[in-house]
Amino acid sequence: MYTLDAFDDTHHEQFMDQGYLRLGKVLSAGELSAIQQRIDDIMLGHVKYEHMRMQLFETDGTTRQTIGNEVATLAYRRIDDLEQDPLFLTYIQHPLFRQIAQRYIGEQVSVFRSMFMNKPPEVSQPLPWHQDVGVGWGIDTNPIVTVWTAFDEATIATGCMQIVPSSNQYGIINKNHYLPEETQDHYAPVEKVIELEAEAGEAILLHNFLLHRSGTNSTTSPRRAFSVTYMDASTRTLDTGQSFPIIFGEMALAPATVNGKPAALVKKLYG
Repeated sequence: MYTLDAFDDTHHEQFMDQGYLRLGKVLSAGELSAIQQRIDDIMLGHVKYEHMRMQLFETDGTTRQTIGNEVATLAYRRIDDLEQDPLFLTYIQHPLFRQIAQRYIGEQVSVFRSMFMNKPPEVSQPLPWHQDVGVGWGIDTNPIVTVWTAFDEATIATGCMQIVPSSNQYGIINKNHYLPEETQDHYAPVEKVIELEAEAGEAILLHNFLLHRSGTNSTTSPRRAFSVTYMDASTRTLDTGQSFPIIFGEMALAPATVNGKPAALVKKLYG
């Protein structure tokens, strides 16, 4: 599979028209193996971060939020705040992603969320139609740039993402994130839905207004992915005026010196 070396006007036009763009295998085989091992180590508690928000699948299929690793298991559904890990931060700051962020955001860029998503065998859950928008997230700017990366092969059987191409052009449909069921036939008609299968190590640029959902994992293998939302570093939360970690520009985090995350930044989950 190809890997996109530079983001040009043609890619911009396709992204804005379709709401997504395949970036190719941004992670090499060695880099993919290392980052797969790191996320497993975080889930198993071999690598620990005190101020990392994690969502655990319980044995009955429900989920529970924890701050830091409480249980050594590969059944975490979601892990946030991964920009505090040097390996993940290095990937978040990939030169291609910086180029994309500069085009849509500028020089000063922060990360809204750096989120690991997991569909373990047998306990995974479907995710309904939604947009990744900031109106309901409690921030004063709506991000539009997210890079989603497959850590495992994403197939129909493993519950890959489904999208409605060009649905980003509707703008924000519902400030509360999810698509109301009574509007699904209009905004997400069956004939327009495509399965966004992906190879392990492949990255896909997603417009935050793009309608997407995912199914359950019916296989015996995990379906892991990583999603990073980039936004203007001037973005603040509406309730407290909290800012977010800077990853490009002045005062940006650096893999060699990043040292955890302040407790104040994980008191509330935005998004």
